[in-house]
Amino acid sequence: MTLAFLEEKAAECFILPNSSHLENILSKYQDGETHSRSKRAILFSDRQEILMLHNKLRGQVYPVASNMEYMTWDDELERSAHAWAQQCIWDHGPSALIRSIGQNLAVHWGRYRSPAFHVQSWYDEVKDYTYPYPHECNPWCPEKCTGSMCTHYTQIVWATTNKIGCAVNVCKQMNVWGEIWENAVYLVCNYSPKGNWIGEAPYKTGRPCSECPPSYGGGCQNNLCYKGMAFFFSRVFWFAENWALRNRQVPWRLAQSRGLFCCNTAFLIF
Repeated sequence: MTLAFLEEKAAECFILPNSSHLENILSKYQDGETHSRSKRAILFSDRQEILMLHNKLRGQVYPVASNMEYMTWDDELERSAHAWAQQCIWDHGPSALIRSIGQNLAVHWGRYRSPAFHVQSWYDEVKDYTYPYPHECNPWCPEKCTGSMCTHYTQIVWATTNKIGCAVNVCKQMNVWGEIWENAVYLVCNYSPKGNWIGEAPYKTGRPCSECPPSYGGGCQNNLCYKGMAFFFSRVFWFAENWALRNRQVPWRLAQSRGLFCCNTAFLIF
């Protein structure tokens, strides 16, 4: 069967006016003449929270996943998310890019909601999802947004999607389902490789990490395929050995056998 990508076209929306916290998020993400530096695509604290929550949620899926990969932050995806968030268009895009990446969207105005709040809302669509296929929760939004939605959830837990980049933008005016929202807080998260392929389950079931790609070297952390320190040290040994050969130093294998290799604990901080 030819694979086809199913685009989800909805997100959690919150209309909560008269809040005392709106200025908080406006000051975080909206440019002003008095600012001494340009606006960031997303705050570092929000970035860390989004990434940690994605990996936490991916590690706790049920049925248990056997091939769920650890997700990392990708600067290119962040930049593309930022470029789209700047357009303040309540739809997926741009069309040239959306064919090759996954994308989740959320927007709200009024009371402050953290980006992680929206991520949790996407995941909570699991209540309408039955493994392995999401036929029962695939309304085409925003054109035909009726019934339950779960394709934000399936993108979050798509096993082979291992990179994410997000951006937040405050849109002075944004058309959301025919209504103009002022100071709308727009969250765009881009994913790669994309998920939500029709006819495929988001992940395989079985013992955690029992079907990880070989590139992970058998590493597993919190039920996720993880390269971890085994992969890290394999790269250290490779670079060190090549450096020794290039500089005609003590043969690396011989140095190892004589116990000449040591590692400062500070070297492990990254």
